[in-house]
Amino acid sequence: MEEYKLEDKVFKFEDIDLSGTYSYADYLKWEFDERVELIKGKVFPMSAPNTFHQQVSGTVFGLLFQYLRKKPCKVFSAPFDVRFPRRSKDDKEVMTVLQPDVSVFCDRGNLDARGGIGTPYIVVEILSPGNNKKELKNKYEVYEEAGVREYWVIHPAEKTLLKYTLDTNGKFQSSRLLTLGDEVTSSVLPGFSMSLDEVFED
Repeated sequence: MEEYKLEDKVFKFEDIDLSGTYSYADYLKWEFDERVELIKGKVFPMSAPNTFHQQVSGTVFGLLFQYLRKKPCKVFSAPFDVRFPRRSKDDKEVMTVLQPDVSVFCDRGNLDARGGIGTPYIVVEILSPGNNKKELKNKYEVYEEAGVREYWVIHPAEKTLLKYTLDTNGKFQSSRLLTLGDEVTSSVLPGFSMSLDEVFED
């Protein structure tokens, strides 16, 4: 597979060859307004979140933040780069950089000044109209392979949440579809409870 390397800074999104393969080192050189993610070296443009998406994201972040105050785990909200190294943490070797809507890190060794560098314990993705099936499938695979303990997928329009929990074989197991009237709990965060009525409150 041919790998495209950028020697100079890229200032326009149009200059990116979407068929190319890029690393975090390339990603750091890009200085355009469009937000993108790297999934196994491929560029995926991110759609602008709408108002309801941001309300849901803010509520989930706020509830987790309050629960985690004075606890070892820390919660972060997008835009916040999370790098998923495979063989090496070297910028040129990191081929996946995502911006989960919300992420929880319990290992301080997986955080640095530029964001996350390693596996979050919990990842929350809030679907937008621009999310496509390929992107969602690829993210699911990245999170499962990386060993994310819980992956929450929130669908604001349908007011639902699906929680994937990593089993002892390193595979995600899905919860039933949670919706209004349900409480979300977490095996990672004992005692934490989140009402979906509150999450989807207009």
